[in-house]
Amino acid sequence: MKPFIYDLTFDQLQEWLKENGEPAFRAGQIFDWIYVKRVMSFEEMSNLSKGLREKLMDNFQFVTLKEITHMKSSDGTIKFLFGLHDDNAIETVVMKHNYGNSVCVTTQVGCRVGCTFCASTLGGLKRDLTAGEIVAQVVAAQKILDKTDERVSSIVIMGIGEPFENYDATMAFLRNMIHEKGLNIGQRHITVSTSGIVPSIYKFAEENTQINLAISIHAPNDKLRSKLMPVNRRFPFDDVMTSLKFYQEKTGRRITFEYALIGGVNDQVEHAEELADVLQRMDMLAHVNLIPVNYVPERNYVRTPRNDIFKFHRALVDKGINATIRREQGHDIAAACGQLRSKHMESNAR
Repeated sequence: MKPFIYDLTFDQLQEWLKENGEPAFRAGQIFDWIYVKRVMSFEEMSNLSKGLREKLMDNFQFVTLKEITHMKSSDGTIKFLFGLHDDNAIETVVMKHNYGNSVCVTTQVGCRVGCTFCASTLGGLKRDLTAGEIVAQVVAAQKILDKTDERVSSIVIMGIGEPFENYDATMAFLRNMIHEKGLNIGQRHITVSTSGIVPSIYKFAEENTQINLAISIHAPNDKLRSKLMPVNRRFPFDDVMTSLKFYQEKTGRRITFEYALIGGVNDQVEHAEELADVLQRMDMLAHVNLIPVNYVPERNYVRTPRNDIFKFHRALVDKGINATIRREQGHDIAAACGQLRSKHMESNAR
């Protein structure tokens, strides 16, 4: 199968052009066509020679995302289930905020991390997405927003899959998103979230970007985190925290700790105090984002009662930790990661 044109970073496209006897400046024209004009065929690239267009057609293809279904929330959130060329399906979510439009993208078909409260891991990992298949999700969202003269203003890599287990494709995607001739999205308006793939955290620290890093922590200690997140057995809590400390010392960037509150499991005041002690002991510049867990029928967890959420938040704040409770979006359309795909898989299995 031919690679996707979106797979190539600007530098890679320049190199390909030179190797094929074409001037490198054509990369800017091609990026303009695919990211600014957002065409979906090489024939439309009218300022390129016929010969170059034929070379592009012979060597590359566009990503085709087939919309299987979408659901729209009362708060404006739209969740899409897209079909890929190999009949796999992925989710992409467009969220509307008072500060702009955010897109949550998927990096893998399924996930092998195995978090016990998450629908994304149901069925395991099928395959990695290419950089182009991740890019295509943002382009699809932008084409929808084009209809109302809006634009994608921020990206969160928090959809299905573990981006740091698909590291090279994720980084190529990010380079295309921030490139001035690409979608030109500000680096500080992009957040990549990991479950704690330690080697990739060290690599990411060396990338010299201003892209935000978030860590799905969900527990204040090794024992509880291993129960909730089997990945913690590969990369123990202390190793994750040490890698995050290295990242912060290297970049000077604040780290967001995502903490899904699960009723009666990890949501007690003592858990909050233990987490605060860990962050203070590590002397980390941190923000804790508390996420009331979404109910997943296949999992047995329940949501933390509202009053307990506030108590947990207050316990963190009282210990000097910057913390917020995430505003829920798409709650009425099963917008939790993996739920729509899970329903689709069940339907196809019948």
